[in-house]
Amino acid sequence: MREDTRTRIQEVALRLFTEQGYEATSLREIAEELGVTKAALYYHFKTKDDIVSSLVELRLAEVEKLLAWAKRQPKTPEMRRELLQRFADQLTQPRYLEVARFLERNQTAMRDHPRLTKMRETVIALTAEMSGPEATPVERVSRSVALFALHAGRWLKLDDLSEDEVGKASMEVAMRLLEP
Repeated sequence: MREDTRTRIQEVALRLFTEQGYEATSLREIAEELGVTKAALYYHFKTKDDIVSSLVELRLAEVEKLLAWAKRQPKTPEMRRELLQRFADQLTQPRYLEVARFLERNQTAMRDHPRLTKMRETVIALTAEMSGPEATPVERVSRSVALFALHAGRWLKLDDLSEDEVGKASMEVAMRLLEP
């Protein structure tokens, strides 16, 4: 039951943060939307930052797990393709897009958030694992951009393409970038 309440708080907070902005949303508003007291909300999250941290923590854990896997692998074309596929699979998880939209709409407020700083550092480390020391600057940049192509593809709203079509096209673009 406790996890259900936490999840509901996260969902409502995420929606309000995205719609109204992080800074314009109060814990009181979140509690009212949920129909609970602020004290009940405080039992699960003391601050808005705690809510944000909980939302980012799941994604961060996934990227850290992928980074640990990548560190154990030889830096081969096969490894890079598998890394891209694993990363793309993570991006299809239900909450990913909502959290990404919230972060995009609240960049200024979230710029120095410690968990987001850790996320950026982890993704940068992941891009570094895609190449060995012999890689040229063009190869290193191209492989790094491949990861970001997958991420950016999740944002595209092309009226004539389905989400699935955009996902497949993003993967094709990422694969082309992988081995310049």
